[in-house]
Amino acid sequence: MENLTPEQETFLADLFPSDALLLRPEQTAVFSTDASRLRAAPLAVVRPKNREQVAELLHWAHSERIPIYPRARGTGTVGNAVPAKPGIVISMLAMNRILDIDDRDFVAVVEPGVVTGDLQRTVSERNMFYPPDPASSGFSTVGGNVSTCAGGLRAVKYGVTRDYVLGLEAILPGGRALRSGGRAHKDVVGLDLTRLFVGSAGKLGVITELTLKLLPKPETTASVLAGFPDIRRAMDGAAAIFRAGMLPAALEFMDKATLTALDIAGTSPLPKEAQAALLVRVDGSEAVVNAETDRLQAALQKARPVHLMTGRDENEEALWDVRRGISPASFHLKPDKLGEDIAVPRGKVAEAVEGVHAIAAKYNLTIMCFGHLGDGNIHVNTMYNASWPEEADNAAMAKGEIFRLALSLGGSISGEHGTGLTKAAYVDLQLDADQQALMADIKRIFDPHGIMNPGKGW
Repeated sequence: MENLTPEQETFLADLFPSDALLLRPEQTAVFSTDASRLRAAPLAVVRPKNREQVAELLHWAHSERIPIYPRARGTGTVGNAVPAKPGIVISMLAMNRILDIDDRDFVAVVEPGVVTGDLQRTVSERNMFYPPDPASSGFSTVGGNVSTCAGGLRAVKYGVTRDYVLGLEAILPGGRALRSGGRAHKDVVGLDLTRLFVGSAGKLGVITELTLKLLPKPETTASVLAGFPDIRRAMDGAAAIFRAGMLPAALEFMDKATLTALDIAGTSPLPKEAQAALLVRVDGSEAVVNAETDRLQAALQKARPVHLMTGRDENEEALWDVRRGISPASFHLKPDKLGEDIAVPRGKVAEAVEGVHAIAAKYNLTIMCFGHLGDGNIHVNTMYNASWPEEADNAAMAKGEIFRLALSLGGSISGEHGTGLTKAAYVDLQLDADQQALMADIKRIFDPHGIMNPGKGW
């Protein structure tokens, strides 16, 4: 199908009046892409305000065999939100209500278009805490985070998004409503359909409501930024933290290329001698954080850092601004980027980073490694100039070698970004034919005509 028929356009216009339906190319262009920068034009964009509209749309699309592409803010980097085959994009941003916050059950009930940072601030005012904290939390949505099972900075202590989804409502192709889970924090009756949806990238149905677990808000936090002469010493520092019996709220690392980009951007507070860095946060009561900060500094000193900075309150946020500044600073190195994420066992991070550096040298590329050291999730940014054919080819070849390196170390080709379009060709490296066949069988049960987000890798 290359265009909607007049009858199909009329149906959509009746269901989505006024600006809730977008048909003209200049209106739909922004919905044709995401942070991957891949692009494909949708046939139409709809913006539902309630579950009834979603249900009627999926009943119609199921019978018409028209692909449906759920999306929110489009912050994903692998092309999951790109309409790979002609179809209808369903933007969930108008369904953005926080329906309930309960300080007895410690749950929040939200629609999928709620921005994650807004939810975090709202529950914080009630002295509660929603831990999932992807780098995009200030502008990505809870629904998008759930669809990709987003990780984030606090995953080392608090886990990832799936650990906070207690229940959900989803509309399935054909218009059926599925409710799974609920407000209870424990439930082992039957298969866990809730977790099946978390990370499913819109391939099973459209999530319209989420019930999320909350925690008591930590009283305070403190952070330490430590610079080291090389990546091995930084990893020794991280190992010393765990050997001291500490579990940080966040544990991030940055390699030499990352610090170089930050230095060029003027956002690194570390001296030139620092060729690798750790950024660590602890949280809890005032007394606990004071004691943990002392223990943290003592543990890091065992790895002989070249620089050590401690931050509390406003000074602490300045340290995390360094981490948040990595992505914009990266373009000081080269104009184009292949931003990938891999995951390896925690004890293999140093080996993985050194392996990536060897791949960079082999192809004469600059490759930045940084990310969530505490759970082995490494962001690997290959910086290159796309207008130079040889460098672009080298970047593509390096990408495949990086994925093979991660798998050889017992890891994964994606820790939190998913596979979408940019990694679809590499899924066979990790998932064998039997695994993929089982996943395809499960999808067919929910989506027998394959209309939900087709054309993407698992």
